Amino acid sequence: MYAIVEIAGQQFKVEKDQEIFVHRLEGEVDSKIEFDNVLLYDNDSKVSVGTPNVEGVKISGKILEHLKDDKVTVFHKKRRKGYQKENGHRQYMSKVLIEGIVAGAKKTKKTAEKKEEAPKADKKEVIPTKETKSKVETKAAAKPKAEKKEAKPKTAAKKETKPKAAPKGKKAEDKKED
Repeated sequence: MYAIVEIAGQQFKVEKDQEIFVHRLEGEVDSKIEFDNVLLYDNDSKVSVGTPNVEGVKISGKILEHLKDDKVTVFHKKRRKGYQKENGHRQYMSKVLIEGIVAGAKKTKKTAEKKEEAPKADKKEVIPTKETKSKVETKAAAKPKAEKKEAKPKTAAKKETKPKAAPKGKKAEDKKED
């Protein structure tokens, strides 16, 4: 018997008496916790898949300890530029013991309340009257329409070019004589 459950934004395949490491959970050491976000449940090859969750299945567990994971090194480098930067961190983790998978559990109050919401009242239909029509017309008349600007035709005018400067070694007078 196993189940796939979502814990702290990650999915885990869990079985009874299994220890897993998850992102840091709120709660003290040796406190009991329950996970009701079960996505898949397998009981002796009878698989039930949730849409999105399987109804009536809960995972019970116990927090064994809070710890830090191994160091993760983050290294940035840009080739041929002399840029190197090294950074790292240690992720906070919780070690959880899965005590059992409980099938046939009752719904919690939160999920029952969400499904039994009262239907929303329909919006009232607005019937236009003389006053509302005149207001709409005055608003439409008050807004001036944006005038379209005419695009200027592009001309193919050539730019005047300046004569090239004489090289530094020769003077302009020497160049004229040649």
